[in-house]
Amino acid sequence: MIRLERRAAPSLMGTFLIPFIAVILALITGAIFLYLNGLSSPKGITWGQVFEVYTVMLDGALGSSYGISETVVKAIPLMLCGLGVSIAFRMLLWNIGAEGQFHMGAFGAAWVALSFPDLPFYIMIPAMVFAGMLCGGIWGLIPGIPRAYLGVNETITTLMLNYVAMLWVNYLVFGPWKDPQGMNFPLSKTFEPAAILPTIGNSRVHLGLVFGLIIAAILWFALRQSRWGYEVTVIGESPQAASYAGMNITKNILIVMFLSGAICGLAGMAEVSAIAQRMQQGLSPGYGYTAIIVAWLGKLNPFAIILVSFLMGALQVGGYSVQSSGVPAAIVSMIQGALLFFILGGEIFNRYKIVIKNKIKVGV
Repeated sequence: MIRLERRAAPSLMGTFLIPFIAVILALITGAIFLYLNGLSSPKGITWGQVFEVYTVMLDGALGSSYGISETVVKAIPLMLCGLGVSIAFRMLLWNIGAEGQFHMGAFGAAWVALSFPDLPFYIMIPAMVFAGMLCGGIWGLIPGIPRAYLGVNETITTLMLNYVAMLWVNYLVFGPWKDPQGMNFPLSKTFEPAAILPTIGNSRVHLGLVFGLIIAAILWFALRQSRWGYEVTVIGESPQAASYAGMNITKNILIVMFLSGAICGLAGMAEVSAIAQRMQQGLSPGYGYTAIIVAWLGKLNPFAIILVSFLMGALQVGGYSVQSSGVPAAIVSMIQGALLFFILGGEIFNRYKIVIKNKIKVGV
């Protein structure tokens, strides 16, 4: 008889080994897809050519200073959104709404930049940061309220609010915020120089990287050294024990959902200010959804999330670099999806062990 038996504590080896194995299996899955797809050649391709595709992806992402800088640029929103959702996940709140919170953060920041174009830099940027985090936080808090008071599952509500936020942004760039000089493209006016985050040298790497590193350090300290962090951990592991200990679960749900959304909103603020430099349709290629993979692959550890965000950023940049070879950039999405699948599947073996017992019947 084969059955699963819950471990007293997660396997230490599995904690480090499962993410590594998940990456390998995801790359193998992508390689099989490339081999079966045959790129754009009717004769198909060899396994050696599949390996070359991965080599080109690696070289495109990390083989030059430009590739490295673009990898960092892609990693910044993934880092911030990953840190945001990790707070909620730690308390077993399934915030799938990072994409919407990202867009609402961008909306808040753009509203400040477009409504008060004459503000000086030292007022404009803090105001955009505050507005972006406030809008993202409120968008996270909206599904948090019915979850805290009525027990409404937040998975569906956060997911549905993504579409509301994206459609709201589309309405603005096709309507009230549309640039009259934009040749009928869904774009707002370009922000004033005071509303643009500083970058490093001639690259596009911007101040959002510093935001991410600071937030990671704060979260690491708060979740491990503060009473609030202890309560978040206990509530996530056992709400019954937390309630028995007198912890305010309702208040913590509201705080965690707001903070989760606020950090994702900061990612939107940084992206619209430093990269797009205007509000536009398609601001995010799915950063909020990819951030879920980043958070789980990083085991909800703030510093591990930073490293994983660079891995996923490199994967996205590498995916763009192989399109000229006939490889669809969608291969990146496939690898990301496979990563999430194998990580979540691997968690079963991290929390449970396989027990084999033989049934022995005694009788005449």
